[in-house]
Amino acid sequence: TYVANYNKALEQLDAAVSKGDASAVVHLQSAIKFNGGGHVNHSIFWKNLKPISEGGGEPPHGKLGWAIDEDFGSIEKLIKKMNAEGAALQGSGWVWLALDKEAKKLSVETTPNQDPLVTKGSNLYPLLGIDVWEHAYYLQYKNVRPDYLTNIRKVVN
Repeated sequence: TYVANYNKALEQLDAAVSKGDASAVVHLQSAIKFNGGGHVNHSIFWKNLKPISEGGGEPPHGKLGWAIDEDFGSIEKLIKKMNAEGAALQGSGWVWLALDKEAKKLSVETTPNQDPLVTKGSNLYPLLGIDVWEHAYYLQYKNVRPDYLTNIRKVVN
């Protein structure tokens, strides 16, 4: 649905630009960001998950594990920070573990709605995105987002 709506908005944008309809161009920006971001964010999200039986929930090793220890002190401190920021996000959105390519360090970021991480800066590269929209957890966790954030770690790839 995100891809279909994104493509539709792009077609409408092309038509609006051709007609010189500035009002329509501005109006379509939110649909492009929402649907394009929804596709990008979910594409990252699904790749970040793995069943426990296949190694989901294992802490990162190698360079990523070392970077987490260097930038956050431990994996436990990173998880605590991501959980706190994800739980505190008002409404719907995403919590991210990102590589700041300019600072050469990891950071935790949040984005509202379906805004992709790039809206926070082109220097941020998403490593892990966690969907904190209520639809991601309501059936299992009702409105207890902190429990979802704690338990999703069991299936993070």
